[in-house]
Amino acid sequence: MSKFEYVKLADAIAADITNGTLRPGDRLPPQRNFAYDRGIAVSTASRVYTELLRRGLVVGEVGRGTFISGDIRRQVETTREPAEARINFEVNYPLLPQQWAMIAKSLAGLERVDALESALRVSTSTGTRSARNAAAAYLARKDFTPQADQIFFTANGKQSLAAALAALVPTGGRCGVEALTYPYVKSIAARLGVTLVPIPMDEHGARPDAIQKAHREAHLSALYLQPIIQNPLGVTMNATRRADIMRIAEKLDLPIIEDTVYGFLADDTPLAALGPDRCIVIDSLSKKVAPGLALGILVAPPHLRESVMSAVRTGGWIASGHALAAGQRLMADGTVAELTRLKRIDAARRQQTAARLLAGYQLAADPRSYHLWLTLPPHWRSQTFVAAAARRGIALTPSSTFAIAHGHAPNAVRLALAPPSPEQLDSGLRTIASLLGTKEEDFDSTE
Repeated sequence: MSKFEYVKLADAIAADITNGTLRPGDRLPPQRNFAYDRGIAVSTASRVYTELLRRGLVVGEVGRGTFISGDIRRQVETTREPAEARINFEVNYPLLPQQWAMIAKSLAGLERVDALESALRVSTSTGTRSARNAAAAYLARKDFTPQADQIFFTANGKQSLAAALAALVPTGGRCGVEALTYPYVKSIAARLGVTLVPIPMDEHGARPDAIQKAHREAHLSALYLQPIIQNPLGVTMNATRRADIMRIAEKLDLPIIEDTVYGFLADDTPLAALGPDRCIVIDSLSKKVAPGLALGILVAPPHLRESVMSAVRTGGWIASGHALAAGQRLMADGTVAELTRLKRIDAARRQQTAARLLAGYQLAADPRSYHLWLTLPPHWRSQTFVAAAARRGIALTPSSTFAIAHGHAPNAVRLALAPPSPEQLDSGLRTIASLLGTKEEDFDSTE
């Protein structure tokens, strides 16, 4: 069968999806049955299914089959706006009732003429000396003491990630990432022309042997890892795994982009403490403070200083002077540190609530984190469960959003525990528990 003919078969299925003949959640037949029904080779059927996966029209669930995607209009799931829902377990920005008064107190005086004159001048990738000092002091922790000259600023954490990728991985190059990871890295890499190579994980995080195998087969330029409270699985690497990862990185001469956006919830030692010359650390104030104050931070080793500076500047990712001035105040006067302390308490309480209300189901989470990974019972599929929850006013994120490899999403969903109020958290988790106990076919027949 020619390429044109197998693409025509994929186009025909795409048309059935568009006109509603095939609906989100519908299961496609096994490839062997698909091939038999159409009188084609099984290898050709595989090419058709691969093409549908490439277009984002279907999702594969390990051990379950291939299903029509929950949203066929989405080619990159991470680019959509947050869902409007009565209870949002999708977008994870922790906000506390008392934080607004704390922030207002910290920023008092920023509206003065002299303060604005300074804050609204042209910014650079390195910000100001006082901002670098404040950031270096705030980020310092056990065995990790970044210097002010290592600090760079961007407008948000996503831009910090983009700058780090651009600095380390050439166009057409490959970056190893955890097989389930922060979703926006997929769209960022696509725009930069970087191929992401999934690294299999276990209960301790990315596997060192899998990194070696990926490098041997794909020749990686860098690694992107979340060693502390990984998103979405909540895994935190233990000391042995961190040491093993650094040993492999040294052996293969691989630089590491270390994402510590959720690291403020824990006191674990970052990878950069073990390999300060090998890691670019990225962070942000959006979760520590608020999404409207999205100041991104990078910590780069001296030999990568020029590459990072160039990436931030040429990418147009320089932080505004006003955000920089606000971030400096919040870090320097201890407001961010106090918000961190309060949000650690809040996150732990929310995890306890979730563990109690979802007892009996398979949960994976760091008890210090603001999210958890819920493996669904065999009678539910990820996409259908998300749709069922949405009809009850609850927004969840399906596993496919986090999967790097098409067709390799586990049968699970992520719950962001930060957005709901305590009352909504209780109500939403009870609704999810009730839904888990129903059968998918019951949902399909009664909705």
